[in-house]
Amino acid sequence: MTDKEPYKPASAAAGFTTRPELAGTFGAVASTHWIASAVGMKILETGANAFDAAVAVGFVLQIVEPHLNGPGGDAPILAARHDDDAPTVICGQGGAPGAATIEAFERLGLELIPGTGLLAACVPGAFGAWLTLLRDWGTISLRAALEPAIGYAVQGHPILGSAVRTIRSVESLFRDSWPTSAATFLKNGVVPEPGDLFRNPVLGALYADIVQHAESAAGGREAQIDAALAYWYEGRVADEIGRFCATTQALDVSGRRHAGLLTGDDLAGWRPGLERAVSVDFADHRVFKCGAWSQGPTMLQALNILQGCDLETLDDEGPEFVHLVTEALKLAFADRDAWYGDTPDVPLDRLLSRPYADERRALIGGTAMLDVRPGSIGDLPPQSPLVRPSGSGPGSAPGGGEPTFQPLSFQEPPRPSTPGAVGRGDTCHVDVVDRWGNTVSATPSGGWLQSSPVVPALGFALGTRLQMFWLHRGHPNSLLPGKRPRTTLSPSMAFRDGSAYLAFGTPGGDQQEQWSLLLFLRHVLKRQPLQRAIDAPAFHTDHLIGSFWPREFSPGSLILEGRFTASAASDLRRRGHVVEVGEPWSQGRLSACAFDRAAGPLLRAAANPRGMQGYAIAR
Repeated sequence: MTDKEPYKPASAAAGFTTRPELAGTFGAVASTHWIASAVGMKILETGANAFDAAVAVGFVLQIVEPHLNGPGGDAPILAARHDDDAPTVICGQGGAPGAATIEAFERLGLELIPGTGLLAACVPGAFGAWLTLLRDWGTISLRAALEPAIGYAVQGHPILGSAVRTIRSVESLFRDSWPTSAATFLKNGVVPEPGDLFRNPVLGALYADIVQHAESAAGGREAQIDAALAYWYEGRVADEIGRFCATTQALDVSGRRHAGLLTGDDLAGWRPGLERAVSVDFADHRVFKCGAWSQGPTMLQALNILQGCDLETLDDEGPEFVHLVTEALKLAFADRDAWYGDTPDVPLDRLLSRPYADERRALIGGTAMLDVRPGSIGDLPPQSPLVRPSGSGPGSAPGGGEPTFQPLSFQEPPRPSTPGAVGRGDTCHVDVVDRWGNTVSATPSGGWLQSSPVVPALGFALGTRLQMFWLHRGHPNSLLPGKRPRTTLSPSMAFRDGSAYLAFGTPGGDQQEQWSLLLFLRHVLKRQPLQRAIDAPAFHTDHLIGSFWPREFSPGSLILEGRFTASAASDLRRRGHVVEVGEPWSQGRLSACAFDRAAGPLLRAAANPRGMQGYAIAR
């Protein structure tokens, strides 16, 4: 699609959608919660820009989706001004504590970093990322950005059924082992009911204190935001986090109690880095993602592999389309698990090159891959101690070609018997486009209510992103102090004709790249409107090394939403996929906003109907 060929949703392409396609000329906001989206539009209506609106949405999401993100978590952000030729990455992913070494975990007798508790806490990066976006790209005051979140924390919001289910799942853990979390989320000792007015006055008071402290600082708007950053990373917040980690022995999924490693010194001076996004070209678009400290380049690799697969002619709900996309993703995730990490040595230029994609595409056959096939880069074999040559037998390279790999032992570690000790969370997403063409895509996550005990003086839990490191030496994602874990959080942005066109993304851990890829392919290649592309039946594979404890691997897996036809599922099984058919509306929580210059311009927005939670607004 170019200016000569504007996007126009034809009735034949539109099909059934759960909601109308939203379009307007003033602004567009889409997120994983209706209140947050409404707040974003309110901010735009004051005359503010997309960056201001995204910040307000991000802080409100911490209040209304505490099981999906929190102040102690992370927030990678892609931000593009209307005249930028590429988005800037604001890296809201904090690094490992100074005491977080492989040797320290070996002394504790741990082979994997626990997925809950205090040991897995990194520097909380979300606060720094949102305030950096506000200071450097926004226009409104810190008070204006935080007031909506403070209001919902203090006055309350109707708590989601999904949040209630999460609280109920860890109720025993809270009562028996995490009393500060019980005090925050069990009101009067009782699990709230869906729709109850829920408050977090401690967190609301913290944000109000930050605003008051910032406004007492000398200087203008930027100086106040800097004062707030210092309050968080060098002041009271850092002190409280360090004290709590040092004095609290928290039960985690290892079945034991551990204090945290994070200290106030780890937070001191930390600020989010600003980076250029990485990109590939696909079908007249340039797609941008965060670097190899995230899983973002996985989607770019998959797009490169699929360049030569003639997907335009295939039914996007048919078995051939599903097979090709799944096999491309398996190859991309094999490279993610072997090569990605927060190190300058990741050969990303080679991994994202067309010649390398051609080599990888040649490995796709008519049947499902059941082994793991990371590629070699020049004379370098895949640098993962977690895979080994498979040898002869199943999984061998056909015809003596490129060696294939299989995971070493991925037996699940014994789970603790403590009720509720396993508390894995999910993620949020927000996209905003304003009338000038400024564009934001952000995927905040971590600091889930079920991940770690609440720091009582602050009203929020710490994140557990450290669990994504390996405790094996020599891997690009091996644990080192100060290093960023290779996160799953992955906002997306696509440019067309040199300007920002589409902001999109989804929660979903290892599924984020997969569901985002489906939206992009359906919208760009199949010319489906955004809402139709989100509503369409989704699928994903777990043929990858899971990023979360206990790092499981499911060879050949393919999970289809129940709206795929029985014949499509049968065909895929015949090809060797280990097919599981889920509920009809069970996969993905995508949202998207577009600035369509070729159409006027028109602004478009769409959000996921699954879960009855996400919402988009455009006018």
